[in-house]
Amino acid sequence: GESMSDELMVRIGTPDDIHAMMDLAMMACEENGFVNPDKTKLLGELWQALNLSYGMVGIVGKKGEQIEGAILLRIGPMWYSHDMVLEEKAIFIHPEHRKHRDGRARKLVEFAKKSADELGIPLLIGVLSNERTEGKIKLYERQLGKQSGAFFLYNGRASDSAVTEH
Repeated sequence: GESMSDELMVRIGTPDDIHAMMDLAMMACEENGFVNPDKTKLLGELWQALNLSYGMVGIVGKKGEQIEGAILLRIGPMWYSHDMVLEEKAIFIHPEHRKHRDGRARKLVEFAKKSADELGIPLLIGVLSNERTEGKIKLYERQLGKQSGAFFLYNGRASDSAVTEH
């Protein structure tokens, strides 16, 4: 069996993680996507972050093994400012590693908070999801405090699994 002790660490992804991250990202798009993913664009975002160019990827899982969970963080200005923010683009836990209640997700959010603290910039993190949305919001509220606003999706396609899930 697997124990949720201190062995659950978040490491900073490197270019060696690109293939495993692409696999995880495509799985995430399949599950949560409301628009069609572009593999080239996805590869570009991940590659830059894995090379620590305006961002980073926090990874749960040993090098060379399946990634258990990851968070994609990008650094950039808000559209109306030159001030930089750390923006969470995606957080995804591999379906095989969701058994433990929010252990991996919690570690990844902690990693994002620590990164924002070290960079001295605000962290922007959101839930745009059709699945387990309330649980995700509760996790973020425990980690980050009261929510600031909400996302709404109009004219978007929900994945088939999200439609049939009750």
